[in-house]
Amino acid sequence: MEPYVRNLWYVAGWEDEVPEGGMLPRTLLDEPRLIYRLADGSYAALADRCPHRFAPLSRGKRAGDRIVCGYHGLEFGADGGCVRNPFSDLIPPNTQVSSWPTEARWGAVWVWPGDAAAADPALIPDFSFIDAGPPIVRGRTHMRANYEFITDNLMDLSHAEFLHIETFATNGALFNGEHSATQDDSGAIWSNWRMPDTPPPPFATALVPDGGRVDQWLEMRWHAPASMALFIGVAHAGSERQAMVVPAMANPHIITPETATSSHYFFTREPGDASEAMAKQVFDAEDGPMLEAIQQAMLGRDFWAERPVILSVDAAAIRARRRLMQLRRSEAPAPIEIAA
Repeated sequence: MEPYVRNLWYVAGWEDEVPEGGMLPRTLLDEPRLIYRLADGSYAALADRCPHRFAPLSRGKRAGDRIVCGYHGLEFGADGGCVRNPFSDLIPPNTQVSSWPTEARWGAVWVWPGDAAAADPALIPDFSFIDAGPPIVRGRTHMRANYEFITDNLMDLSHAEFLHIETFATNGALFNGEHSATQDDSGAIWSNWRMPDTPPPPFATALVPDGGRVDQWLEMRWHAPASMALFIGVAHAGSERQAMVVPAMANPHIITPETATSSHYFFTREPGDASEAMAKQVFDAEDGPMLEAIQQAMLGRDFWAERPVILSVDAAAIRARRRLMQLRRSEAPAPIEIAA
């Protein structure tokens, strides 16, 4: 089977990563791609390889909405078709590079690497909270780990009690919390933590009277392949989430495979040096090294073939993995029947 589900939307990058009048080369799903903005504000996502001598098109230049190969000057339009051969009026057959459908939404460029006729923008998960809240910084980090390991990490936040002791300071709240895994009508899988009647977390301590208690919740929403959103809340205990201690928080955690063993991780954070330092600590010093160590420890072996021990807190992560397996099977070509 294909290692990736093709008929899904993936984030290729934030819009502000695409240079004005330039090109963003990026490997996605093991394929070098070239992302650029067209004159009408839409985007193109071409294969980053000229079909003539296979030079990366990213080593060429822009000519309006065309890409000019830097090796022999063939020019390609946003649909991937060759529109000019500088040596002849004849354009050889099949002088074409593949072009993925794109959609710009919530500050991100989404690409569809499967059947173009099936690329329905309505299938992009809802991340409207990115634009609805206060100003944020859109960020990306790179992890040398398979995207499903990163999904496991996000769909099971219990690791915060061990890996993020200093940064998140959950202080044992998850040990006394209640975890559930559910699926909604949109097909989203949810990993929900509820921690009722707990001491306030450090960032909310000053907002609660001495000895006051709070209800906390962490809810991670997953859409295939790995588009996740984290919703965080802290309310005064027993208020049924009505008396909020701090405004509810929401953050995207969107993972796009670079290769089978590396991933692009798209997130947002608050502006400022402290927030930037926090993100670097969590991603680059805590989650990243652990996930990369897991990737190395697997030695290329299949996750299920290694017969992993399953804990109760793994319920949502396992659901997500199984859903991806189902989607891969649905896209696998039918076996060829050989007549007797």
